[in-house]
Amino acid sequence: MTDTTEAPVSRFAVPRLADMPEDIRTRIEEVQEKSGFIPNVFLTLAHRPDEFRAFFAYHDALMDRPGNLTKAEREMIVVATSTMNQCQYCVIAHGAILRIRAKNPLVADQVAINYRKADITPRQKAMLDFAMQVSARAQEVGEDDFELLRGHGFDDSDIWDIAAISAFFGMSNRLANVTSMRPNDEFYTMGR
Repeated sequence: MTDTTEAPVSRFAVPRLADMPEDIRTRIEEVQEKSGFIPNVFLTLAHRPDEFRAFFAYHDALMDRPGNLTKAEREMIVVATSTMNQCQYCVIAHGAILRIRAKNPLVADQVAINYRKADITPRQKAMLDFAMQVSARAQEVGEDDFELLRGHGFDDSDIWDIAAISAFFGMSNRLANVTSMRPNDEFYTMGR
């Protein structure tokens, strides 16, 4: 077994907390106080303050938005699409959040491996099928896809949310892979 305590957070320079702009440092300290640690995504993205702000503004707009998708379903989208994109950081980090939000570690692990065999509802499977299509073949999305989702009770706002979360985390997954962003050890045991 490898000791991960000395492994780098990112292949890019991570600024010291004391050297970060005040708004970013404050946000990170709030997250640290709430969770007990600083998720490495915050440290990695602090490398570029303007992008940090834009990233988290859009993240929060998507993931905290009121609507018909539950917070757990939003996390399901992140976990399933991040698995397809082979993003270790997002699968581990958002898998932990999904375990907490769904209050079901089994389903969270199932979605992380293969959502098609997970103990989820037909509605959630349709949602994830669409999310995967957006992630891999957005150019093929058509009216039939919208009708299928409407048949499961999703409205156009929900469909936008599914697509936007898939697209945003596609970008996030690629950035996490390029930076070699390392999942915090704490994520592995959260919600278990």
